[in-house]
Amino acid sequence: MRYVIVGAGIIGMATAHELTQRYPDATVTVLDKEDRVAAHQTGHNSGVIHAGVYYRPGSLRAKLCVAGNRSMVDFCTEHDVPVEVTGKLIVATDDSELPRLNALHERAVANGIPARLLTTAEAREHEPHVDCSAAVHVPSTGIVDFAAVCRTLATLVEERGGALRLGARVTGIRPGALTTIHTTAGDVTADVLVNCAGLHADRLARLAGVDPPARVVPFRGEYYDLRPERRHLVRGLIYPVPDPRLPFLGVHLTRGIDGSVHAGPNAVLALAREGYRRSRVNLRDLAAAAAYPGLWRLARRHFRYGVAEFRRSMSTRRFAADAARLVPELTAGDLRRAGSGVRAQNVTPSGDIVDDFLIVTRPGQVHVLNAPSPAATCALEIAKQVVSTLPAQ
Repeated sequence: MRYVIVGAGIIGMATAHELTQRYPDATVTVLDKEDRVAAHQTGHNSGVIHAGVYYRPGSLRAKLCVAGNRSMVDFCTEHDVPVEVTGKLIVATDDSELPRLNALHERAVANGIPARLLTTAEAREHEPHVDCSAAVHVPSTGIVDFAAVCRTLATLVEERGGALRLGARVTGIRPGALTTIHTTAGDVTADVLVNCAGLHADRLARLAGVDPPARVVPFRGEYYDLRPERRHLVRGLIYPVPDPRLPFLGVHLTRGIDGSVHAGPNAVLALAREGYRRSRVNLRDLAAAAAYPGLWRLARRHFRYGVAEFRRSMSTRRFAADAARLVPELTAGDLRRAGSGVRAQNVTPSGDIVDDFLIVTRPGQVHVLNAPSPAATCALEIAKQVVSTLPAQ
């Protein structure tokens, strides 16, 4: 059986890893248009191994995140990828947020996640510089470099005979009993095609003759780093209580595996699917987004939120003010601009954000269409889910 995976991010490489483990005699090929693995979403995130607190009980995200939290830490430990289980605080910055904090704690319990409600004094035992009315402590949250995980997966795949073809951009797909994938590095034939193309997954699905139920809308998440002399203000990870009416979590503070401390991300509409900089504009991506009714309906629904995110994007002072809600000692002078990531968020034609993983199967094809956070945490579990839907050799 010949399996071809498009996309060398963490989900694509985890799927290749699972296939080469489960079917050692199969032919497994991974295609990617870039010259390295983890070039996009995998290599541009905050490196958090999530516990699964936020996700609707019973959803795929909730189930796979709880399992993925354990399997990702175990994988990193086994393969000497630096990893640390730091725990995190989710903090109510004033009494008005306490009902939402309590509801979040109840959701954590429903998802089977260890979590404890803390008083202000107890929260400061974990984070001495935090300011809050109360907090939830989630001890199983961790940190890692997901690009390093992806490189380790690639090494394991190649050691088992899998092929990694970089610099091979897909230009066309001819589906059938055997699927032919046309690339800039030549054609590849597959019995089974697995689409893990992330920011371009919906386009790849259409090339394969599948009409996806939602479309990728790219949101750029911008980060700041704390200056080295101010990193002591954050020991681990500090998150605000999310507003359930809004699609994203809000600015938070996260310590990286390298010792750096990140503030962010915000969430602004990117003008290119690979729009890691404000100045990056792709006319094809922009025209497609502007013509999509789902984006306009989403924008109308969250207009005030979008304006606030844009203003924060343009102002270090506003960004710092949000971070200071969590740690009041932080000022604009403590922050310096860092990198950005782009989230491939699927949006339906009605303007709804797809709030769970979305995997579409067709004969000889599997398309991982919506895999935003916590997909990196869940990558090994998503891979098992994908491979379980594929025909065995």
